Amino acid sequence: MSDLEKGITRSGEGYAGTQWNILGQLYFPKASCESTFAFETNSDPGQFVPVHIHPTQDEFILVQEGVLDLKLDGVWTQAKAGDLVRMPRGIPHGYFNKSDKPARALFWVSPAGKLEDLFIALNDLTDVAEVIRLSAEHEVDFLPPEASA
Repeated sequence: MSDLEKGITRSGEGYAGTQWNILGQLYFPKASCESTFAFETNSDPGQFVPVHIHPTQDEFILVQEGVLDLKLDGVWTQAKAGDLVRMPRGIPHGYFNKSDKPARALFWVSPAGKLEDLFIALNDLTDVAEVIRLSAEHEVDFLPPEASA
């Protein structure tokens, strides 16, 4: 893993022109180094990431536009534009766009771990079972579907 590169990654763009389609959501990598990995997500109404755990990473979400419903450690809550969500490692969490408008958010994890490699592997993948399998290999553990209910 390289050192953090100085510079600006523009809104709606990923560094080096990179973007990933992960189960229909667009992800844009913003910064990557050993200590952190940051990415922007764009979630249309109805899109979500089910409840999962990062056993080795702390994760943060800065909601930039719209509203995200979150299930954090078994409790439903809501984050609006400008809110920062803190998710310590080991805490089950998932995010859902239950509104009728798109949502955009900046996520980052620390340390970076294997998350960027996971997103590269998941790009354009549509087989949910394979997404779950690859995620577990990259230190992201999805809980059973009832955890997201």
